Amino acid sequence: MSTTTQEKQAKERNTKLLREVGLIGLMWASMGSIIGSGWLFGPQEALIAAGPAAIISWVIGGIAIVVLALVHAELGGMYPVSGGTARFPHYAFGGVAGASFGWFAWLNAATVAPIEVSAMLTYAGHYDFAKDWIDPETAVLSTTGIIVAVILMAILTAINFLGVKRLATTNSAATWWKIAIPLLTILVLAIANFDSTNLTAADGFNPNGLKGIFAAVSTGGIIFSYLGFEQADQLAGESRNPKRDVPFAIIGSVLLGTILYILLQIVFLFALPKSAIGDSWDQVGDGLYTTFTGPFAEIATLLSIGWLAAIIYADAIISPGGTGLIYTTGSSRLAYGLARNGYVPGIFEWTNKRSVPWAGLIAAFVTGCICFLPFPSWQSLVGLITSASVLMYGGAPLSLGAFRRRLPDAERPYRLPGAAVLSPLAFIIANLIILWTGWDTIWKLGVTILIGYAILVGNRVLGLNSHKPTLDWRAASWLIPYLLGMGVIVYISDFGPQGDAAPIPFGWDALVVAAWSLFVYYWAMAVALPTEKIEEMIGEVELPEEGMEPVAH
Repeated sequence: MSTTTQEKQAKERNTKLLREVGLIGLMWASMGSIIGSGWLFGPQEALIAAGPAAIISWVIGGIAIVVLALVHAELGGMYPVSGGTARFPHYAFGGVAGASFGWFAWLNAATVAPIEVSAMLTYAGHYDFAKDWIDPETAVLSTTGIIVAVILMAILTAINFLGVKRLATTNSAATWWKIAIPLLTILVLAIANFDSTNLTAADGFNPNGLKGIFAAVSTGGIIFSYLGFEQADQLAGESRNPKRDVPFAIIGSVLLGTILYILLQIVFLFALPKSAIGDSWDQVGDGLYTTFTGPFAEIATLLSIGWLAAIIYADAIISPGGTGLIYTTGSSRLAYGLARNGYVPGIFEWTNKRSVPWAGLIAAFVTGCICFLPFPSWQSLVGLITSASVLMYGGAPLSLGAFRRRLPDAERPYRLPGAAVLSPLAFIIANLIILWTGWDTIWKLGVTILIGYAILVGNRVLGLNSHKPTLDWRAASWLIPYLLGMGVIVYISDFGPQGDAAPIPFGWDALVVAAWSLFVYYWAMAVALPTEKIEEMIGEVELPEEGMEPVAH
């Protein structure tokens, strides 16, 4: 082969990422992902599920996400690699666990963008030209709606091809707007109508009891709204100073997001005119808030604040669009990380002249378009993505626990206090959210897991990646029992198909999940890879072309 041909091939198969993202870029990548369609719909959905007690649901969800974020902050500072959430379990438990949690992470990232696009189209229904894009009764996209959705997905993908530096700049500018509009909405609605008697309106403060409060956390869109802090981990391989900036970006974005969402729920509840509240919080009828397609904008309209409604309708394009943009970025970096570890075809590791992993972007675009077909509405997608997300997040506390045991003296720019308690607690929290999501969503997630395994096996059998990770079956011996066990528990719980007649009644199901989580956690700790193997795997991944700085062992 001639030198020219070799040089051309090397250029085509470039796998280098550029470290061009600063602290603000990382912080706003996480914050911009947290503030998306969740603020536009989450307070309405949570109020329907739990009544005014949804405020408690937001606090519970915020605490849960803070614990999970603290775990990610230590991991991201230790190993600032691109697509981090897909790679931490790989280091701690080897190929089988790494491939599985990598798939969970990618599934989450690649399917958030279509949720955001769906939210954009839902709010756009306010305008006459967009009224036929979504059926107001079923929230199903029409043929025209699907075409528009695909075009929007194409735009989000195209912007990502400009390079990470321009992407970070674009996202940062959008995020300033995305934070300002919810804050403006909180201020204006609180001044216009702050009726605290709404706390006991309709069928009371807590009509559905604890079950409603916990169901709102998962299926009411609360956890979904909080998702996104891990984007700093996904972009860590392109950060200028990752060991300092990644932990700060993760923790800072979660704290800001939690405060903002709790305030939004309070204002949404208290600003509702009495005429928009029925005899029960979940009552459906003409003029009631449960039928609002643009909840905050329609409240502003009812309160005769037309200018605020106009701003919110505009934000309904910018805010979800910005979140979809950064999640498209994250999905391509996760695919890059999976390819680096050898789990998916090597083409996903290739980058273009702007050092963008282009194959991952195309895969995210295609996957997003497919999602519009079986899951066309915002609410129907939320449950599935929440489950995939917490499965992804469940890999982080397991990895942190293993690193604390196997690498106690490794450099930790941010060291999580009380990790011996918070790591298993974070794993329990992730599994409780899976429980609260319910069987109707869990079985669909099970199907997507099987599809992922088929892809991973096909890549291995067909030899589509030159990296050949060892599978380390013993280190992942807990994984399949864990997944099957969670499926069985959800099925026979109060959140399963039998409802109140389930073998495990409400309350006890949470205790069963906690006990099962602890059993799996300590099983995983016992069989995690030995210190030497973990250090060897980390050393193999930190290649010069990824720009990694040496990590102290």
